Amino acid sequence: MKIENKKIVSFHYTLSNAEGEQIESSRERQPMEYLHGAGNIIPGLEKAMAGKTTGDCFEITVEPAEAYGEHNEEGVQRIPAKHFKGTDRLEVGQTAVLNTQQGQVQVTIVKVGRFNVDVDRNHPLAGQTLTFDVEITDVRDASAEEISHGHSHGPGGTHH
Repeated sequence: MKIENKKIVSFHYTLSNAEGEQIESSRERQPMEYLHGAGNIIPGLEKAMAGKTTGDCFEITVEPAEAYGEHNEEGVQRIPAKHFKGTDRLEVGQTAVLNTQQGQVQVTIVKVGRFNVDVDRNHPLAGQTLTFDVEITDVRDASAEEISHGHSHGPGGTHH
């Protein structure tokens, strides 16, 4: 069965940056699973998956525009430290969740001052060229429920 819209795809991957350093891998756990065509994974990887079948292995390099986007300097902001009350100790590189008028936003701590904290709202991989080493482990038809929900429900049914 070929990967196309409305198919559930299971795959293992190893993700590396432009320097060849491994960022993460699924190979020591369950394969990742997604609904093809629903925008559940980065666009460049989803495009590369189209037409592949179970057992296919490939490597794809994805530029920032087709991954997590370019790094946007407007995403770096200075926030009063009072918004981090209840957090034990803030450290550079740490992630935190801020409550905003638009809802919760995950940020990365860039600088910690006495009264202010500089945070980066960009995805941690924004601006990076990424290489995926992929092995397709399964392709199946999505259920009507998965299609209506816009994502895979994984082994055993709904997990949300």
